[in-house]
Amino acid sequence: VVKHAFFPALLTYGSLFYIVDIEAMKMGLKGLPSRSRHPALQGAVRSLMGICAFVILAGLVYYGIGWTKTFFGSAATWMIVAALIIVYVVLVAYRAKHPDLPLESLKGDIREIPHFGETARTGLHFLLPVVLLIWCLMVEELSPGLSAFWGSAALMALVVTQRPLTAFFRAERQLAPRWREGFVDLIEGLSAAARNMTTVGIATATAGIIVGTVLLTGVGLVMTELVEFISAGSFMIMLLFTAVICLILGMGLPTTASYVVVATLMAPVMVNLAAQNDLAVPLVAVHLFVFYFGLMADVTPPVGLAAYAAAAISGADPVKTGFQGFKYEIRTGLLPFIFIFNNGLLMIDLQGPLDFILVIVTSALAMVAFVAATQNWFLVRNRWYEAIALLLICFTLFRPGYWLDLVDEPFVEKPVSQLNQTVDATPAGQAVRLRLKTVNINGDEIEKLVRLDLAEGKNATERLESAGLSVSELGDSMTVGIVRLGSQAAKFGLQPGDEITGVMVPNDRPSRYWFVLPALCLFGLVFWLQRRRKQAALPVGAVP
Repeated sequence: VVKHAFFPALLTYGSLFYIVDIEAMKMGLKGLPSRSRHPALQGAVRSLMGICAFVILAGLVYYGIGWTKTFFGSAATWMIVAALIIVYVVLVAYRAKHPDLPLESLKGDIREIPHFGETARTGLHFLLPVVLLIWCLMVEELSPGLSAFWGSAALMALVVTQRPLTAFFRAERQLAPRWREGFVDLIEGLSAAARNMTTVGIATATAGIIVGTVLLTGVGLVMTELVEFISAGSFMIMLLFTAVICLILGMGLPTTASYVVVATLMAPVMVNLAAQNDLAVPLVAVHLFVFYFGLMADVTPPVGLAAYAAAAISGADPVKTGFQGFKYEIRTGLLPFIFIFNNGLLMIDLQGPLDFILVIVTSALAMVAFVAATQNWFLVRNRWYEAIALLLICFTLFRPGYWLDLVDEPFVEKPVSQLNQTVDATPAGQAVRLRLKTVNINGDEIEKLVRLDLAEGKNATERLESAGLSVSELGDSMTVGIVRLGSQAAKFGLQPGDEITGVMVPNDRPSRYWFVLPALCLFGLVFWLQRRRKQAALPVGAVP
């Protein structure tokens, strides 16, 4: 799942950064000057650390010191605590060699960006409570609440002791005032945290009422039936309604609960309707689709718990923060719709390293084009035809196969007698597509297309069984024999007795990436037009 979700997550975060950058350009905002000799490099490092710091730190803790739990058992925890204390003392001693940051200057206007190294070395020890939190969560596998407790306890101890310990290493004689300052910092921190949590607590309580109403009244189940009825068999309409309902069902729920709810209620509807529309959508794409919009509920008014938390930190109005956050976040809502139809975004069905590189490059450019079109700004404000061109570029780069599908089918149907031959020829990790006749819950006979990922196996029978399916041959026809509970086949709704009518194999046709070339040329034309207008608007002698 991590492999499939990683690239869409990067596209989402990158898009949000780009949206904020465009908003700054619209308002004519410019960055503060930096004392660093390499401000661009410093900015890149700072952005990378901001995005990936927790992931990198979690990896270092889990893989770097997690092995101690295996070798030393319960004693590993005490060893890690002792090591953290030693590292804390060393980092504070290192901090004591350098002057404190002039915090008083932060009360006025900030004229330049502080030096990254000077700032970082004064607070490296604040990473240690995070290390302890990750250890408790990922290695000790404690509950999130208990892990947060120990992380908070470590942070409180750090806040109290950092001032006197720094004074000790600086050979100051009077340590009592430093202890007093440490306790004052702790009390002020607890007080500020309590005030900031007030709005979050109220929002959580309100969200609990909404969530309880949805769960206790069975509205969620009614919504599922409503989507299936209103879509009238249209997969695109069903996707739109599913996105809206996932936003509603995800309100106020933590991540795991949100996934369980939306995956249980909405994913089966998507799988069945996609199969009936001749779309062999991978299960992971369906689950990531509903999960994406379930998580988006965190910034969606009127609940938007993440917006309340962000507003508590920034001091902004929580309702305005929620609407502004949703306005930005909804611009990334295109991604789930795209990876339903273009599975390459999820690193599925890639045909080698070149295909992987092309997917990354075209998807990144497509997201830039989409954000620029919806923000009505690229290098300068878009003209109406440029916005249309950017949307066309975005669609073509995200799904270049669409135009090729209009003139040449991506798959051709082979007789069911070639099933075993097709399965044997399919590489491990790739999928086989089967067309079946089955009976729905109303007793109507329907046709659907399913996709089964195949693992390694000695023969076709064994490989199909790895997907949870056994096939019975009756003369020239084949039917589904046994469907293993919880398998891929079961999740796609296959039932014993379903008739397999055909096997879909990839069609031998030109590469879909030929359609990327005109899109890139059009992208270059828009860039050239806007760059020319931007340069024309600059004062004489100004550097663009």
